[in-house]
Amino acid sequence: MKCVSWNVNGIRACIQKGFYESFQELDADIFCIQETKMQEGQAQIDIDGYYHYMNSATKKGYSGTLIYTKQKPLHVFYGMNQEEHDQEGRLITLEFDHFYLITCYTPNSQNELKRLDYRMKWEDDFLKYLESLDKPVILCGDLNVAHQEIDLKNPKTNRRNAGFTDEEREKMTVLLDHGFVDTFRYLYPDKEGIYSWWSYRFKAREKNAGWRIDYFIVSECLKDKIKEATIETHIMGSDHCPVTLEIDI
Repeated sequence: MKCVSWNVNGIRACIQKGFYESFQELDADIFCIQETKMQEGQAQIDIDGYYHYMNSATKKGYSGTLIYTKQKPLHVFYGMNQEEHDQEGRLITLEFDHFYLITCYTPNSQNELKRLDYRMKWEDDFLKYLESLDKPVILCGDLNVAHQEIDLKNPKTNRRNAGFTDEEREKMTVLLDHGFVDTFRYLYPDKEGIYSWWSYRFKAREKNAGWRIDYFIVSECLKDKIKEATIETHIMGSDHCPVTLEIDI
């Protein structure tokens, strides 16, 4: 099974930049999207051969997630059943026979870390949600954190910036310590210079001054089923690039 995750930074804009061509090239069984910035009906998103499920933010033009899947899930859940967290369309869970597939767009701590406290609450509640599930989990999405120094180009100058605070990194460590595996680092523990997001400023992508903040994370019981985890740095259309997982499940 091949899964793809991509923060498109506005799907309507990405459609104008080759989204459908990239979708066909990646040829996923399940294709997860974050930051759709769209309400139902604002763009044509049907794709032949796929079911699709969308979770939009209450606020128009903000956040939002979407999943395409070739196989119809048993059940679909939106959010984590907590009103505090479920207004921004950040979470979709698909239940299949032997696993759950979750796409997540984790809240950004924002400039001057003004949303860091909320982010910490989200992290705690999301981990509880994951632990409540009764099957193995495949989690993907823009998790808005570079976990280790190897995961961004300039760790020293970004130490207290959103996405690389000690608090956010520690929450990722806690998640992994609770029985989950970062698939890319599992296969490539020492690989440097591979990122999934670049600022639009300062020619960051041209210079490869990026961050790895997009992930596929799986329950530890699935780690021996991982075949490949890639970061598709050649695919344009957003300030993020897609990440992929191939897994026998």
